[in-house]
Amino acid sequence: MYYYRHDLAVIHDQGFSFHADRCAPGILELLAPVRDGLVLEIGCGSGALTRHLLAAGYRVVATDGSPDMLSLARAALGPDADLRRITLPDEPLPAADAIVSVGHVISYLPDAAAIDLAVVAMAGALRPGGVLAFDVLDLAYGEIPPGRESSGRVAEDWAIVARYEAPAPDLYVRDITTFVPDGHGAWRRDHERHENVLVDTSRLAGLLAEHGVDASVRPSFGTAQLPPGLHVVAGSKRVRR
Repeated sequence: MYYYRHDLAVIHDQGFSFHADRCAPGILELLAPVRDGLVLEIGCGSGALTRHLLAAGYRVVATDGSPDMLSLARAALGPDADLRRITLPDEPLPAADAIVSVGHVISYLPDAAAIDLAVVAMAGALRPGGVLAFDVLDLAYGEIPPGRESSGRVAEDWAIVARYEAPAPDLYVRDITTFVPDGHGAWRRDHERHENVLVDTSRLAGLLAEHGVDASVRPSFGTAQLPPGLHVVAGSKRVRR
């Protein structure tokens, strides 16, 4: 089983791609030192950020673990886009001059140890002088304000309802129910339970330093504000002399 099956993938593409759009300018600024390099995108989804990277002239290998998301990305980006299904932390990553990720992709891994392995894998795939930039959920993300335990949105051809809970200090859960037309005058219902692992992001810079990447934890990729508890880790790989 994987996250973002067809119905939720379509809804996310149509209603929630603004996060990647908002982060894109800051990411492109961070990528300036590798202007002619190859960018590896982890968790490309339906291609919202990928579109910005390609428009800026970068060569991109875009990856995701959801085949339904990759199908949407293929439809949006065309047959020439280099899209690959890769699941962290077990599958190897291609070498790249930059590695980027938005949408707290590694927070979907099963535990903190898997997140550490994914971070180390990204550091290992990064070429000397390369740029790393990804967002990840901190422990602070689990603080759900009163009255914010649920949300919902309705569009012309879809609806989504989500309930949130933090059953443990390092776990944030979204119970998501989706509704889309079934093509026969009724609505099809689907449900996904998304479990996100929360980590102490302050220790990730030290972990990356052990693997040759000088990084810092930041509140955003650039000037666009992120939700409280969603942090950015960004830096570059040291060049051996």
